[in-house]
Formats: sequence, structure tokens, C-alpha cells
Amino acid sequence: MTGLYNHGWICGIIHDMEYKEALCSRFIRYTAFDTMSDQSLAGKVRPTTEGQEKMFLALSDEMRKLGLEVYYGEEKVLMGVLEGNGAEGSVAFMAHVDTASDVPGNGVKANLIRSYDGSPIVLDGVTIDPAEDPDLLKYVGSGIITSDGNTLLGSDDKAGVAIIMTALSYLSEHKEIRHPRVEVFFTPDEETGTGADRFPYERMRSSVCYTIDGEAEGEIEAECFNAASARIEIEGTASHPGSGRGRICNAAVAASHIAVMLPASQSPEATDGRYGYYAVSSIEGSMEKASITITLRDFDEDGLRSKIETVKAAARAVELLYSVKAEAAITMQYRNMGAMNSEHPEAMDAIRRSAERNGIAITEKIIRGGTDGARLAEKGIACPNIYTGGHNIHSRSEWIAVDAMESSLRLVLGIIEDMAL
Repeated sequence: MTGLYNHGWICGIIHDMEYKEALCSRFIRYTAFDTMSDQSLAGKVRPTTEGQEKMFLALSDEMRKLGLEVYYGEEKVLMGVLEGNGAEGSVAFMAHVDTASDVPGNGVKANLIRSYDGSPIVLDGVTIDPAEDPDLLKYVGSGIITSDGNTLLGSDDKAGVAIIMTALSYLSEHKEIRHPRVEVFFTPDEETGTGADRFPYERMRSSVCYTIDGEAEGEIEAECFNAASARIEIEGTASHPGSGRGRICNAAVAASHIAVMLPASQSPEATDGRYGYYAVSSIEGSMEKASITITLRDFDEDGLRSKIETVKAAARAVELLYSVKAEAAITMQYRNMGAMNSEHPEAMDAIRRSAERNGIAITEKIIRGGTDGARLAEKGIACPNIYTGGHNIHSRSEWIAVDAMESSLRLVLGIIEDMAL
């Protein structure tokens, strides 16, 4: 096969310390933006937090300086276009700027260990121990980035943003390299499930859009959960407890009863692999009014429908048990992207060819979660998910290896190369 690879430009980046350093510093710079999303504002405000807007504006300036055409409209999805340079076609890449709220996600202070020595990493109140996290030992002698222990780090998905921006920088600074049109999209509020609610599909030419939103080095994902959320609003009757016999219809107790009615064997803590789950994400309220929110996940559409019916049945049951009114509202969030990726095998084939040429060992896995790409799959766009190198995401013990980020960067550049052959 002839093409750009035989001229050595992809191989060259492996030894180009300037770009490795640029990738590392770019990621650390992005972690300083306070972009933790706000679930309570999801679907009401876009983006849900001011820090996301600030990061979008900074990325817009950065892309313009690289010579990209930039679009940032009412959709609040930032789009950049690097026009083709001697090659036809178009390929897209996507990442999200927000971080999760499972632990504090603002005020991140990134901690760079330039040459990890294999010992436990002691942070403020947190220790990342290779005895419990053996993947750390793959990177002895290499760079590791953590937070200071008081927040998450934000590799999900600021590492993806940094990888995409560094790839754009490389291409824009090496104009002799043939490449197709490259479209990039940065979304808000992916962690709330609303990142792709308003996506500028009409501006997109690509039929393949790779999300850079995975985890451990080498992991490639082409299939994800079908996802829904159930919120049950319960209305009861309050009265003084001292004279409540025959009068109280306790909405808070009814909500709690729904939680314990769900199958414990199908909870997140009891499942893995291809098994779906019910996850109670919140219970709130009082004797008079209460609500319960339940996350529903299943790889199979029939399995998800069954879980939805189980939740509705639980709502009907507590109406009878507690003489309350319980209304269940179901919101579909995203669907399994596996079918669309199977219909467009060229998307995964380009990953495999890039990995082979770059000497990267990849493992094809399923996502016990989802990406914004799963929403694009519903529109007929293939959307495999590529690793960033992040570990222990959404936690204070999160870490990422600089070498793993660089590996993802080489894979991305190799995919772009493949499109130009």
C-alpha cells in the first residue's frame, strides 16, 4: 500500500517530543476550566454551566489561530473545519467539554509526574496504589497526570479534546500532508445525557464521526447500552404523626418502597459485561410529595422495554399499597450504536489499519455507558469510540498516562491518513 504512512509522517510523531509536550500541556490547561455540568439544569439551560461556555470560546480562538473555519451557534455545539488538502472525502471527530458531578469537578489542580517510579501515588486524602490499579505499572518511567486528590481530573473528556486539538495543530502546521476535510465537534453536557440534543447535523458532511471518549489505552468500542431515565412523581397526604392513623399516605415511604422493589441482582453493583441494570440515582421529597429517579440500561432493546415496564408496574403497586398517586415519566436517552457501526464497517476498518501501521495493540470492547456518538448513530452516522488513556474516571483517584494520550493521537492521525489513501 502506498500513501502518507510510507513517507513516515505518522511514525515521526512518535519521536516528536514537541508534540508530545504540546499534548500534555494542552490537556493540563484544559483541566483548569471549571466545566462540571449541572444535572438539575439539563434540558433547561445550554450549556448548564458558565465554565463550559468559557472553554468553548477559548477553543474557538485556538481553532481560528490554526486556520480552521469555526461555527458556534445557538446549538451550543462548537464545530471546526479543516478543509481537505489534496484528498477527497470527510471524516469527523468529537469530544465533550463538560466533566461529571459524581465528585467535585471544578477547581482542578493537575499534578504531573514526569517519570513515574512504580510506587503508590499519594495525593490529598487519596492514594492511587498500583497493587489495586496494576495498569499504572505499564507506565513506569513515563508521565502520569492526576488531580491533587480533592477533585476528579477530567480526562473524561478533556483528554479527548486535547487529542483532537493536537491532531489539528499537527495537520495545520504540516501543510505538505494530504488529508481529507476534517470536521471536529465539541459538545456540552454529555454527562447529563443532553450533549447531542441540539446537534448541527445540517452542517456535517461526514458519514463517520469518531468519539474520543474512551478509557484505557487500546480500548475501542463500537457498541453501547440502550438508555432511558424514569422519574416517578408521587403525591401523598400529610398529617400530624400523632393523629395520622387512617389519614397519612406517605409519599416518601412509597418512593423508598419503589427503590427496594427493583431487582437487587440487576443493580449496577451486581452486574457487568452485557447485563443491564436499574440504578436509583435520587430519592427526594416529603410525606406529601416525593420523587424517585431511576437510570435504566440494557444492551438489548427488548431488555430495556422490560425494565421500563417493571418501573411502571412498581409505580402502580405503590399506588395500591399506600393510597398515593404515582406517575412515571420515561425519557429515552440514547440507543445502542452497534447496529449502525455494523452497517458501516469502514469506520472500524480504518481504526484497525491505523493501529496495525502504528504498532498499537487494540482491544474491541462494549461500553457500559454511552457517548454522544450513540445519538449520532440514530441519524445514520457511524460512531466508534476511541480511548483517551484515562483511568478511574469520575473519581478523585483518576489518572491518565501521557504515553496513552500520545498513542490515541497517533491512532487518530492514522485514521485521517487512511481516509486520504
